[in-house]
Amino acid sequence: MMKPFDIIIIFLLVALSFSPMAIYSVQNSQNEGDKIYAVISIDGEEVDRFLLTGNKENKLITYYPAPGKYNIIEIDGERIRNKEDNSPQQISVQTGWIQNPGETSLNIPHRLLIEINSENPEDTEIDVIS
Repeated sequence: MMKPFDIIIIFLLVALSFSPMAIYSVQNSQNEGDKIYAVISIDGEEVDRFLLTGNKENKLITYYPAPGKYNIIEIDGERIRNKEDNSPQQISVQTGWIQNPGETSLNIPHRLLIEINSENPEDTEIDVIS
């Protein structure tokens, strides 16, 4: 048998369960004005940087990180991916499209990293509680 106070508690718990979604949407609306870049690094050194915010063009770029190794990177508007490479397990190809700050695609055998960075570095920081 439920009492009136039980109904109030249940209602509050259901309402609180939606609070993370509300907080996330408020944070994203504040960051919409920032420019988003795709940074491509080989062996830890930045090779290219592409502005993704407002980009409308499609591009294919081939990188040769070492003799006999290649990566074909595709930029399609505001997203980027490793379309093709000759690494054994194709993990970075299977990662697919990335477009949000903090997302990465890493090809370990070729030491090629694609990461999405925001103009505002605070957006991509990782919060760590020790």
